[in-house]
Amino acid sequence: MRQSLADLLRLLQVERLEDNLFRGQSRDIGSPQVFGGQVLGQALMAASGTVDGRTVHSLHSYFLRRGDFNAPIIYEVDRSRDGKSFTSRRVVAIQHGRQIFHMSASFQVDQPGLDHQVEAPCVTPPEQLHDLGVALRERIPEMPDAMRRLFAYERPFEFRSVEPWYDDRPRPAERHLWFRLSDPLPDDQTLNRCLLAYLSDFHLLETSNLPHGVSYRKGDVTMASIDHAMWFHRPVPMDDWLLYALHSPSASGSRGVAFGSIFDRQGRLVASAAQEGLMRLRGEGTQ
Repeated sequence: MRQSLADLLRLLQVERLEDNLFRGQSRDIGSPQVFGGQVLGQALMAASGTVDGRTVHSLHSYFLRRGDFNAPIIYEVDRSRDGKSFTSRRVVAIQHGRQIFHMSASFQVDQPGLDHQVEAPCVTPPEQLHDLGVALRERIPEMPDAMRRLFAYERPFEFRSVEPWYDDRPRPAERHLWFRLSDPLPDDQTLNRCLLAYLSDFHLLETSNLPHGVSYRKGDVTMASIDHAMWFHRPVPMDDWLLYALHSPSASGSRGVAFGSIFDRQGRLVASAAQEGLMRLRGEGTQ
């Protein structure tokens, strides 16, 4: 296993302090604050640590304050309900005595039932595309200083973009990305779904930029997550290629909203994601 993946797995393994209290370490990946996917993944891991025999099927969360990657994060889990089929949990993330994030998550016993889904998009397979991370690192000298560390950071996963990735001309707010982790993982759905929560925060909100010809890579727009929701439909294989089909139906009021459907290589819809976030041109005010 690559060191970068081992580090990510350790990052998600929150420490239990009490029955409903956990502590997660923070990681500086080059962003100005704690990466939202880290908080999301750790919060889901903390909630999962209070649930037996059930896997998460949905979560809804809000980012309240910037996280400090120089300090750990405390996760307090409220055991809201334990029913016959469903379990509900609420998690509050605290840093420096203040809430920075909260999340509600629902877990379910594995049950059979009616089954249907939308068809997966017909796109270029990942083997015919280039590693987006390598391409971005080649462009680092052209980026603002504040962005360079973010894209230079070695990551334990790979993204491959179906559409041209460095074309900032205005275009429809749709994008398709393949992604996977760099090494095989155990068949543990709790771990796989926490990892998917972590990675789902990449590239989702920036889909709202596409019609406007702006990009945080160029430093002409400020972006920050406000909320993030996910639904897990089928087993998630994070060590095989997954297709992230993204679209943004609206941007207004200095906010953009984006939705993502996540399909496996066989075309099964394994998860859906939604996010709204700050999308403000530089110089238009403060958050």
